[in-house]
Order: sequence, then structure tokens, then C-alpha cells
Amino acid sequence: AVIGRYKLSVQTTSSGSSSPAILGTFVLLFNPWSSGDDVFLPNTAECEEYVLEEFGIIFAGTKNRINSFGWNFGQFQGDILNICLSMLDRSLNYRQDPATDVSHRNDPKYLGRVLSAMVNANDDQGVLLGNWSGNYEGGKSPSSWTGSGEILQNWKKSGFKPVRYGQCWVFAAVLTTVLRCLGIPTRTITNFSSAHDADGNLRVDEFYDASGNHLDRSADSIWNFHVWNESWFSRSDLGPSYSGWQVLDATPQEESGGIYQCGPASRNAIKEGDVDLDYDCPFVFAEVNADCMYWNYEATTGKKTLMFSKSTVIGQFISTKAVGRDDRVDVTTDYKYEEGSTKERDVFKKARKKLGLEDKFDPTAPTPQEIDQKPDISGRFKVAGPLEVGKDLSLILVLENLQSDAKTVHVNMTAWSTVYTRRPVHEIRKDSISATLSPKEEIQLPIKILYTEYQQQLTTDNMIQVTALCHVEGGIQVLVQRDITLDNPAIDIQVLGEAKVNKEVDVEVIFTNPIDMELMNCVLQVQGNDLLRGILEIDVPPVKASEKSSTKFKLIPSETGRKHLLVNFSCDKFADIKTFKMVNV
Repeated sequence: AVIGRYKLSVQTTSSGSSSPAILGTFVLLFNPWSSGDDVFLPNTAECEEYVLEEFGIIFAGTKNRINSFGWNFGQFQGDILNICLSMLDRSLNYRQDPATDVSHRNDPKYLGRVLSAMVNANDDQGVLLGNWSGNYEGGKSPSSWTGSGEILQNWKKSGFKPVRYGQCWVFAAVLTTVLRCLGIPTRTITNFSSAHDADGNLRVDEFYDASGNHLDRSADSIWNFHVWNESWFSRSDLGPSYSGWQVLDATPQEESGGIYQCGPASRNAIKEGDVDLDYDCPFVFAEVNADCMYWNYEATTGKKTLMFSKSTVIGQFISTKAVGRDDRVDVTTDYKYEEGSTKERDVFKKARKKLGLEDKFDPTAPTPQEIDQKPDISGRFKVAGPLEVGKDLSLILVLENLQSDAKTVHVNMTAWSTVYTRRPVHEIRKDSISATLSPKEEIQLPIKILYTEYQQQLTTDNMIQVTALCHVEGGIQVLVQRDITLDNPAIDIQVLGEAKVNKEVDVEVIFTNPIDMELMNCVLQVQGNDLLRGILEIDVPPVKASEKSSTKFKLIPSETGRKHLLVNFSCDKFADIKTFKMVNV
């Protein structure tokens, strides 16, 4: 049966005349508890987490420093079911051919694909407009949202105009809400060092100029992290070995079938390199497996030189929230065999072959000689102090001479603030330094970036990319790079007393200003299903340098059980400091 809203009426016949009476309406959903359903999930604890749980944790940051924040999916609140059903009636497929569209609404793979298109605004005036510029005027910054409800309600209230703005985790969180609401088990997945392979060659090319600036010359990119969805259903079109978790991605990255949609791609197909299967397997395969090539590009001559290539950078620490616990679970081995193992390389070759990349000459690819060239020195950035917004950033550039003769190195260093896609936004620092390294010598060059230097330049992602391009006299250039995430200061929630149904309980939120400047325009936003109605917004008085701020408010819980309170604090110097607290009612 197709899902959706049904009218139920009863027909009574007496002495030859019949009269219908409408009894009411009901909504039919998918049922993961029922063994005959396409979305049947045998483990009931997983059904509870992936369909009934309204709170989630999303992982972000960088592979060196994973952080997380809470999210209110809120799939059972207020008007959400109606909004999700109206989303189906606003899709391009429905507008083009309503009867055919509705007849496919018994199929989770069809609905997953349609909804992955509807959650982004591209093509169809869908829910969210993406913005990765670092400038979010005319809307809300993507990092300021803490739940899907507000986004979906705003979409409906505005007469279904796209809500501004989303980035990957916002698209994924909203899709989670919609699919859970319709009864399809769904979770968010974060992939660290995620490849965006625009040209489908399973290779990501990055270009740098002689000063070490990251150039915008390629449509390919490597994101510090990317968030997508997995939904659980059978694949009658592919066969039982491809059933189970399916990748869906509502972030508009590349067109599929002429519109911005992605999936469902069977996770098993990705792991086995079966990239010829529906839908969008090559793109998802590349997100977790692409090889990286780092090039030096000379603008005047147009000459590009390969600095180095890596096949183990992409697709690390693939993460999701644990079932029934607020912990991180690593699912990397569900996407690929162990990095560097023969099996993993065989799968990569199989995928290349299926995509026709093995037999085709690629003029942009590096030569085997370029790939095999060995550098004379190695380098890395070491962190030598706290990674916190408001503190100076201390790093050490460690350079080691790998040869048995002396080497002279000219280092061009840059530091840029970036968004999480590693797109540079503002230059923070530019330096150059020369050094001579004795045979096999290791030297350490300290680098300090002051808070006053980066404070104005930082994006809401709190990310800085440091790059050192080392020109070795008579040898190949060496690129040393690190993406750094700075932590926001901590914020603390205390529930003062026992939380009971329909009884007031006080909550205190405490924040200490870590910098020697006054914080202005301080706002606290609080939400939590069954703890308070809607979103509570509190204006907090300015917080003087190094002072503690305390804000109190009341909750009146409406239901028993484990509930989550989500808090978001913003001011002129810190954007979106988030935390959550489990409240046992």
C-alpha cells in the first residue's frame, strides 16, 4: 500500500438505497516492526533509535579533532507529519505526473530519492538553501540551527519558500526528521576528509601556488567532514545482498538524472566496488575512497607539477551515534576494507574498471615517474598549545632532511580561515623563511598566530588551514598542511532539582568569558521536546572580561523518560556555542 493520508468511510445499505458516511482520516506509514515491510528492521532497539528517537548527535570537526553537537529531530512534534506529507506533493515528480508519483509511494527507495531532492532548494523550491560562502546575511548561519522543527515550520509559514541557510549537516538532519517521521529507519553519518569528486575519475586534484596559497582551480575538493544519511530498506531491484543500509545525501553537490539528488546507494555495493549499480554509487564511492593529488601551479606559464599523491587520506573515522547511548560509533569498515590492504586496492581497481577508467588515457593524470619521485625532506605541523577560540595558536613546523647531504629549504607559509569544506575565506598570515638542514637533521620552527590576528577573520566553523610550501634547492617541492579546528569555550547546564511531569523545575546555564574583552549581544537559545514548548530565547546581559555569567529559566516537563535539553549561546566574539543535557523526567 502507498503511504499517505486515507479517507475512511462506511457504506450502509437498507431497503435498496445506500448511503456513505465518512468516519475520518488516517495516515499510513512504513512499519519497521513488521516483517513484511520493505523497511523491516529485526532489532527493536535499532527501531527505537532510528525511528522513534527525536534527539541525535552529529559529529563534525576534523579527523585530528572530532567534535559533536546535539540535534532535535522532533519528528513527532506539532505539524511535522503534515509538512512531510505536503513535501511529497511539492516534488517535481508529483508536479509532472501526480498519479504515477503517488503509485510509487509504497517504495522507500523511490521516496528516499525524491526527498533527497526536496530537502535542498535547488530545482524544486525545496526546504533549504545552501550557502558555503562564510557570509550568511539575509538568513541564519547554518551553525545556528539546533533542530529541524524550526526549519520545517519556517518553510511552511513562508508559503514554502526555501529557508536560508543550510550546510551538509543541516540537510542531513532535516532528511533524518522527514524519513523517521514516515517510518523509515534513518541515521546521520559523518565522513572525515570527504572527497567531492566533480569529474568522476576517482581522483581529487588540489592546486597550490608558489606562496602556498590553496587555489580554486579545480571543481574537486576535500571537505574536513561531510554529513549524509543512511536509511534501512530492502533493494528488490538489486537483490538481497545489497539490502540494508542505503546512502542518501540531500546536500546539493552534483546533479543526478538532471537534478540535485543523491542515492539510494547500497552501502554494501560501495564496500565491494560495485559502482555500476543504482543510484549514484560512483560519487559516494569517491567520497570515501578517492586518491588525492597535490599540484603546484604556475599561473604565468600554466605549468603544473605534482608534489605528491596519497591514496589513504580520504574517508576516515566514518561516524554515527550509538544505539541508545550518546556515544560515537565508527563505521569506516562498513564502507571499505582496511586502508592499504590488498583487498581494498583490489576493490578500488574493480571500481575504476567498472567506470572505464583503467583503459582510458587521462591526459590530466600524473605519470608513473611523477608518482614515484621521492622528496628530500619531510615535514609536519605539530600543535604546541591549546586549540581554543580566544587563545593564541602555537604550532611547530617540523622539517627533517631525509638525505645524507645538506639541503637548503625556502619555506612559504600561509594561514587562512576556512569554512569546513576547506574553502579559504580570509588570509590570516603570510611568512617566508629559509633554512639549511645538515644530513638527516630535524629542525623545529615555531609559529605563533595571535588571537588578535585571527579573531576578525574566523568563520563560524572556527577552522584555520596552515600550509607550508617548501622549495628544496635541486629537489621536488614538499607541501606540509594542517587543518585546525578551534574549540569554543565550554558552557554548563545544571538542572536544579528533580524533573517531574507538570512540575516546574529550575535550570541554570553558566558561561565564563575566557578572553580579556567584554562580550556583547549575548543570546541564549533553549529547546527540548517534552521539556518546554517551542524555542526559548533569552537576551543575556554583556559579560565582562574573565567574568562568569549565569542565566536561569524554568522547565515544565510534559512527559516521563529520557529527554534532552539543547542550548546554543552566541555573542559578538563567539558563534553558536552548543551543548546538551540529558534530563530524566
